[in-house]
Amino acid sequence: MSGSVVLIHLAGAIALLLFATRMVRTGVERAYGDVLKQKLRGTMRNPVLAVLTGAGLSIAFQSSTAVTLLVGSFAGAGIVSGMSGQLAVRGAEIGSALVVKLLSFDLSLLVPVCIAAGTVMFMATERRDWRQIGRILVGVGLLILSLEMIGEASEPLRQSKLLPVVISYLASDPVTAFLLAAVMTWLFHSSIAAVLLLVTLAGRGFIPPELGIVLVLGVNLGSSVIAPLLTRGAAPGVRVVPVGNLLMRGAGSIVMLALFLSAKPPVAFLGASVGDQIINAHILFNCIILLAGIPLAGLVYRASERIVALGGKGTQQAKLAETEFSALDDSALGTPSLALANATREVVKVCETIEIMLSRIIELYDHADQDKIDELAALDDRVDRKHAAIKLYLSRITLSQLSEAEALRYQELLGACVKLEQVGDIIVRNMLAHVQKKLDRGLTFTDEGWRELTAFHHSVLTNARLAFNALVSRDPATARQLVQEKDRLRVLEKQSSQSHFERLREGAAKSVETSTIHLDTIRDLKQINSLLASMVYPVLEEAGLLTGSRLKAG
Repeated sequence: MSGSVVLIHLAGAIALLLFATRMVRTGVERAYGDVLKQKLRGTMRNPVLAVLTGAGLSIAFQSSTAVTLLVGSFAGAGIVSGMSGQLAVRGAEIGSALVVKLLSFDLSLLVPVCIAAGTVMFMATERRDWRQIGRILVGVGLLILSLEMIGEASEPLRQSKLLPVVISYLASDPVTAFLLAAVMTWLFHSSIAAVLLLVTLAGRGFIPPELGIVLVLGVNLGSSVIAPLLTRGAAPGVRVVPVGNLLMRGAGSIVMLALFLSAKPPVAFLGASVGDQIINAHILFNCIILLAGIPLAGLVYRASERIVALGGKGTQQAKLAETEFSALDDSALGTPSLALANATREVVKVCETIEIMLSRIIELYDHADQDKIDELAALDDRVDRKHAAIKLYLSRITLSQLSEAEALRYQELLGACVKLEQVGDIIVRNMLAHVQKKLDRGLTFTDEGWRELTAFHHSVLTNARLAFNALVSRDPATARQLVQEKDRLRVLEKQSSQSHFERLREGAAKSVETSTIHLDTIRDLKQINSLLASMVYPVLEEAGLLTGSRLKAG
C-alpha cells in the first residue's frame, strides 16, 4: 500500500474520531445540558464538590474544553466564583483523562451493539430525549470504531522507511515534539482525541516511552490554549477561568517537561506497555496539577484577573462587536426579492436577540442583580427598534410588484416580526417583573419547583430555536415538529401545575411564598411558546399540513 493511501485511511479514521467525540458531546448537551448545569450551580460553592462536578461533566461531555467554557460563562454571569470555577476545571481535566483510560480497553464488541441500539432509538421515536440517547450511543460506537480504524490504517507504517527517521528526530528534539503535540491538540480541539491517537500509535510500536511522555505533556499544553482562544473576545469575567487554566495546566506542562528532561526518571512504573504509560502519565500529570492548584488557587485567580485586566483592547473590541449594522438597504426596494432577503436578515437578528433574552431570563430567576436586569431590559429596546425599522421597510415595498410567493413571504416576515416583539415584551414586562419581585422579597423556589421551571424553560428555548430555523429554512418537517411540541408542552404545563398545587396542599412554605411567581412564569413561557409556534403556520399551510387550527394526521 502506497504512503498516500495510508495517509488517506489514517486521515479518515482521525476525522471519524473527531466527529464521534463531537457527536457524543452534542447528544449529552441536548439531552442533559440543563440538568448538568443545575447540578453545577448547586455544587460549585464547595471546593471538593466543584472538582468532582467538573470531572463528572467532563466525562459526560467528552471534553474538558466544553466544561471550561461552560464554567467560564457561569463565572462571567456571577453564578459561581472564578476560584471555584478554576477548581472545577481542574476536576474536568482529570475526568477527561479517565475517559481516555476507559476507551483504551478492548471495547470492540460495543461497536455493533451501540450503533444498532442507538440507530433504533433515534429512528423509532420522535421523543427528543430518546433520540439524543440514541445519538450518544451511535457516537460511542463510532468512537470505538475509529480507534480500530486508526490501528488498522497505521499498520502498514511498520514497513515505512521514513517513519523511523521522523520518530528518531522527534526523540532527539523533545522541544519540537512537545510543540508539535500541542499544535495537533489545538487543531483537534480535543485532548481526548489527541491522547487516544498517541495511545493507538504507541500500541503499534511507533512511539517509544520517553517520547510518549513528552508528547502527552504537549497535548496538555495544547488543550489549555483552546478555551482562552475561543473566549478571547468575551467579557473579562468569562475569561478568568480559561486563563487560570492556562496558567496552571499550560505552565505546569512546561515545568514538568523541563523536570522530565533534566531528571530523566524511569517510566516503567507507569505501566507495562507504552500505551498504558501514556495514559497513566496523562492522569498523573492532571492529578499533580490539581493537588498543586489547591494551595495556589488564590494566587492563580488573582494572576488571571490581572492578565484579563491587561487586555485593554478588549473594551474596544467589545464596543466594535456591539456596533449594529442594518441590512435594510433602501436601494433594494425596487427589487422585491432583494428587499425581502434584506428583511429576512434583519428578522434573523431579532431572533438572535430574543434567544439571548430567553436564555438569560432563567439565570436571573436563580441569581439576579439590578445591573443584569437593566441589561436584559436594554435588549428589549433593541428588539423594539429593529421591529419598527423592519415594519417600515416592508411597508415601502411595492406590493403590486410582488409575485404570489413573494407576497406570502412578505406576510410571513411581517407576522414573525410582530410575534418576536411580543415575545420580547413578555420577557421584559412580565418575567422580569417576577424576577424583581423574587429579588426584592428574597424568595427561593423549592428544589422540585425549580426543576420544573428549568425543564419547562428548556423545552421552550429548544422550541424557539426550532422556530427560528424553520423561519429561515421554511422546512415543513421542522415546522411540524414545532407544532407537535406545542401539544406536548400543554401536557407538561398541566403536570407542572398539578405538582405545584400538591406541594401547596402539603404546606411547603417555599411553595406558598413563590406560588404566584411559579404559576405566572409557566403561563408566560407557554404564551411565548404559542407565539413562536404560530410563526411557522404559513410554512405548514403552504405545504398543506394544516387544516383549520390543527395539524393533519400522519
